[in-house]
Amino acid sequence: MNNFTFYNPVKILFGKGQIAAIKDEIPAGARVMITYGGGSIKKNGVYDQVIEALKAHTVLEFEGIEPNPHYETLMQAVDIAKRQKIDFVLAVGGGSVIDGTKFIVAAMAYEGEDPWDILAKKAPVTCAVPFGAVLTLPATGSEMNSGSVITRVETQEKLAFGSPFTFPKFSVLDPETTFTLPLRQISNGIVDAFTHVLEQYLTYPVNAPLQDRLAESILLTLKEEGPKALQNPKDYDTMANFMWCATMALNGVIRVGVPTDWATHYIAHELTALHGIDHARTLAVVLPSLLRYKHETKREKILQYGERVWGVDAGTVDERIEATIQATIAFFESLDINTRLSDYEVGEDTVKLIVQRFQERGVKNLGERADIQIDDVEQILMASL
Repeated sequence: MNNFTFYNPVKILFGKGQIAAIKDEIPAGARVMITYGGGSIKKNGVYDQVIEALKAHTVLEFEGIEPNPHYETLMQAVDIAKRQKIDFVLAVGGGSVIDGTKFIVAAMAYEGEDPWDILAKKAPVTCAVPFGAVLTLPATGSEMNSGSVITRVETQEKLAFGSPFTFPKFSVLDPETTFTLPLRQISNGIVDAFTHVLEQYLTYPVNAPLQDRLAESILLTLKEEGPKALQNPKDYDTMANFMWCATMALNGVIRVGVPTDWATHYIAHELTALHGIDHARTLAVVLPSLLRYKHETKREKILQYGERVWGVDAGTVDERIEATIQATIAFFESLDINTRLSDYEVGEDTVKLIVQRFQERGVKNLGERADIQIDDVEQILMASL
């Protein structure tokens, strides 16, 4: 097992009625900005619960944070929050709202000339306005980590940042907030969480059996609970299990002491930035081709994954690897997630454009072994067509 430092200060408030508890988590006298997306929280009762919990505070609202949150929109929120002297922000929504809020609170406190540098130049975030979250869409794990991915529409870029200062102070996870989710968003959330685990698990062995089995337990639970969530999205226990899986998939626990990949995410972000394809669906497109392309260096873990998660234990090594990849594809497609670029009317022109963008950025050394170069990215994407 590799050396590691683990830090996660997020307080989780899990279960029915926990939104009411935020009144005890936000400092008395704080001027609070609520951030949210398209307004679905006003239809499902979440908004009313939040407003009731904040009745002792001065509250300002910022509505309209998009899926794949836009830098341009977030900077509007930053300007308003600074002018209104906001000192606590509450994100109410899914991963995009929470990711966007992380950038808002970092940009509010940023002392450099251009907050875009936080993303484009990896300018360090040394402080941020405190914030909390009320999760309504299990998927990204953003409610219990410090990472964020932001899209700049003007330049069609999708970039990430993270900082010890952008962990939520608390996150409310009430499975009842998920009962009115569209099935498409549930499918996306299952695949997003599943792929998060694979990015930290399908690398190479370092004798970390606990991390392996923790990862496998999340995969197995998603495999079992995911289809049930689509069949009955108002079943509390099913949605509770799904919600906690998505959080555990990316709160840092399963990545400690082991190598991690993230090349699938890095490549897939370009497809969302250029074509607006749902994040989870881009992952489902890129992952199978990347696994096939890197099957030699990932061989031991793919075989382990196949046997422990999918029961693939017969045939030659190559047959077992392919059967495992096919089982993964079949799972995604059973959730109504297409797994080929052609399914999204994306062709070779986009592959060439991504290669060009990576060349301009000097992208290199992706993957757990830092051995995926731009030529490899091109071959992975061509195999995804």
